[in-house]
Parts: sequence; structure tokens; C-alpha cells
Amino acid sequence: MDRKQIIIDEIKKSEKPLSASALAKKLHVSRQIIVGDVALIRAAGTQIIATPRGYVLEEKKEGVEKKLAVSHTREQIQDELYTIIDQGASVIDVIVEHPIYGQLVGQLQLSSRYDVEQFLNRSRSGAARPLSDLTGGIHLHRLLCPDEAAYQRVCRQLDEAGILLKDQ
Repeated sequence: MDRKQIIIDEIKKSEKPLSASALAKKLHVSRQIIVGDVALIRAAGTQIIATPRGYVLEEKKEGVEKKLAVSHTREQIQDELYTIIDQGASVIDVIVEHPIYGQLVGQLQLSSRYDVEQFLNRSRSGAARPLSDLTGGIHLHRLLCPDEAAYQRVCRQLDEAGILLKDQ
């Protein structure tokens, strides 16, 4: 079987994101070989998302997809993400406007408090800064909500916390 097909199959059968390092170890190649293979797989049309925890196949989930504009400090990230998750929504990604590159998107795929904790632990490690640092805290999130009511709850709670970005 072709290595690229094995990568697809391994990601499909995994119940959690699969890192390039884990795939490399399983297939006895370097991490960089896996990264290259995934790039070729994507170029061929398979929708693989690289999350901070590893690769997942993009799948259509039930619900309402919405974008939300927010602004907050680094210290408010936990409150922002818990508020969204606690209202039943998932955080698909974060989007910022960069003066040189235009729109930058970071995949998050956060659906539980555990996911949020893992994300926060990585951001606290100091190896990298959140994308929102590039824009003074202003950014968008793409959310997947079970229904419109959940989205409205998220907006109301973030507004009460002073995080929801509104017209001035």
C-alpha cells in the first residue's frame, strides 16, 4: 500500500488528532517526510486539517456555522473559549488580518474544556504567541453551533464579559 494512503487511513481510523511525529514513527520515516506527504495529499484534494494537536480529516458536522468578532487581552483567552464551549459551540478556527499577508487562519478545533486546556497549556509554554497578539486582541472565530439559539447564547455571554466586538 502507498504511504500516502496509509497516512489517510491512519488519520481516518484515529479517534483523536494524529501528529506528524506519531505517523513518522509508525511508518519509519522522518517527520518532514510526513509533512511533505500530507501536502501532496492535500494538493490531490483530500481535506486534511493540521490542528495544534495533529492531523484530522475535515468532515461536515451538523449545526450552524457562524463567524464572531471579538477583542480581548491574552489573560481573557480562557474566559472567551470556555464561554463558547460551555454554550455548546465548537471553535473551528481563529482569523486575524495581517498587514502583509492579509487574512491568517489558525485551526483550533476546540470542542471541550479538555481541548481548551490543551490549547492553553501550549500557549503558556512560551514557544509561540496567539495570533490575536498581532492585532491587539481583535480577531474572528469561526464557530460550529448546534443551533441559532446556542450562537445567540454565546454572543450574549461574550457581550456581558466585554469580549464581543461591536460597532463603536
